[in-house]
Amino acid sequence: MLIRRAGSGDAQTLSRIASRTFTDTFGHLYPPQDLQAFLSESYSLEACERVLADDACAVWLLEDGGVAVGHALAGPCTLPHAEVAPGDGELKRLYVLLDHQNGGWGGRLFRTALEWLERDGPRTLWIGVWSENHGAQRLYARHGFEHVGDYDFIVGDIRDHEFILRRRAQSPG
Repeated sequence: MLIRRAGSGDAQTLSRIASRTFTDTFGHLYPPQDLQAFLSESYSLEACERVLADDACAVWLLEDGGVAVGHALAGPCTLPHAEVAPGDGELKRLYVLLDHQNGGWGGRLFRTALEWLERDGPRTLWIGVWSENHGAQRLYARHGFEHVGDYDFIVGDIRDHEFILRRRAQSPG
């Protein structure tokens, strides 16, 4: 297994792994037409090319034998919370295929993204997480993230209840 920073040539790979992991994790929650519209908008080749071209964001691929089995995306915080400030960072995505979970690689991918977010020093970090994703909430809590708000994540006609988690800037040492 290997974690590597994705580059501009990885848009197709990112589109595939992002669509697959989102569908495997959440696809059962949405009518097929809503899911397909969301995937086409959020994880299309063009959307992935834009993300990879954005210098304010970073994407990592988790690979097993050269095949992507997970990914993470981090960048400036865009969550709808009144206390989000310029310079705050956000873990926007963290997904690993089910058959590659529980081996510690999701945690390594998570820490890689956090290290990148704090590469210029400590800053406040944010995460949006589905209210029913208890495993992810436990992981984030172990790293100091606390529930500070809620919002709706919209896929078609479905509004998922999401938690907004925050970890204030931590002093080194």
